[in-house]
Amino acid sequence: MPTTLALIAHDSQKDALVSFVEDYAELLSRYQIVATQTTGERLQQSTPLEIQVLLPGAMGGDVQIAARVAEGEIAAVICLADSLNTDNYRADVSTLLRICHLHNIPIATNLATARAVVLSLAKSRIAHLIFNPISGQGNPNQDLKLIRQILEPQIQVNVIFTESEVSPGQQAREAITSGTDLVLASGGDGTVSAVAEAVMQTDLPLGVIPRGTANAFSVALGIPTNLRAACETILAGTTRQVDVATCNGLPMVLLGGIGFEAETVERANREMKNRFGVLAYLVAGMQQIADQEAFEADIEINGEINKFECSGITVANAAPPTSVLAQGFGEVITDDGLLDITIGLSSLEAEGIGARLQGVGAIADLFTAALVKKPTQNEDILSLRVPKLKITTTPPQKVVVDGEIIGTTPVEFECINKGLTILAPIRSD
Repeated sequence: MPTTLALIAHDSQKDALVSFVEDYAELLSRYQIVATQTTGERLQQSTPLEIQVLLPGAMGGDVQIAARVAEGEIAAVICLADSLNTDNYRADVSTLLRICHLHNIPIATNLATARAVVLSLAKSRIAHLIFNPISGQGNPNQDLKLIRQILEPQIQVNVIFTESEVSPGQQAREAITSGTDLVLASGGDGTVSAVAEAVMQTDLPLGVIPRGTANAFSVALGIPTNLRAACETILAGTTRQVDVATCNGLPMVLLGGIGFEAETVERANREMKNRFGVLAYLVAGMQQIADQEAFEADIEINGEINKFECSGITVANAAPPTSVLAQGFGEVITDDGLLDITIGLSSLEAEGIGARLQGVGAIADLFTAALVKKPTQNEDILSLRVPKLKITTTPPQKVVVDGEIIGTTPVEFECINKGLTILAPIRSD
């Protein structure tokens, strides 16, 4: 169901429409409003609502509304007509009535039916969908069409396309300010993370429709990666509270990587993703094993600093089994208030084939740990669970958070226990 309402009133009914809109301004503010010119200008002068003004009715404004109804862009029409003037009524209302009837769109022609329409809309859920058209390898137009076909019979969906100059998080915050019942994110893990930043620590649920390359967050929480099934999960309305985290104040819903993880993500560029899909990370990881150099790390926990020689550190809030480098414990728990730290220990003197074999062996053991959901016994892997930590390295290392390089060390991570409400299936275990 769209989130746009159309308003039109004959001259004798304009005062009545203005009063009506003033009475229901809070509810109507959740919708996009379009109106014919004179009606729209009166509403702009008398109410705080944002009104998109169309042509005057006599110049085809009512036809513009009828066309939007036919295109499926209008949720309801309020047309307060002068029924005493039968000539105007037939000319202005009959076409709009016919189009609304054909497309099963509610149309109110007096104040009583207008109240009924508005009160029925008050019972409908409004969702703002932050949609990234460049995510993944599918056809974004077909994907969006399918999403709307599944969701809109039950939810009024306001689609917001991501833009290069505005972050998805800012778009989500603006949607929350305008009034919404739930926020949806459709794209890759970067899009989901940015939207989660705006939603976390609010009462609003976040729905995820994965369309990225890896879709790690969805897999970690059991959200289907099939578009139809993901939309049906949203319609089911089942919510869970899961942890979120911050890295140097930035939101982190999945994991952060230092050293090996960050270098691997940087290698897996868009060209490699388009060529290999999710296997791009595996290909990049195998390449990085040969080039990765060991570094010194100071890890501060509860005021105590521990020193390590390592090739990579992964700090996970949530991670699917395919995020092998986060699997020191064999499984990342998403609602325990703790971060899972996996440290790949290394020798600064190790080099060449010896270092490469050490890295391959560690990854193989982490993969096995994920399969059996039990901690790894590899002596070159150290696993910790803590709510907060600080990491400093020598030399400075690149840092990746939820698939995006954010800078270099030092970094501080902190878990926010059950800080995000997510629309997802209930865990079966």
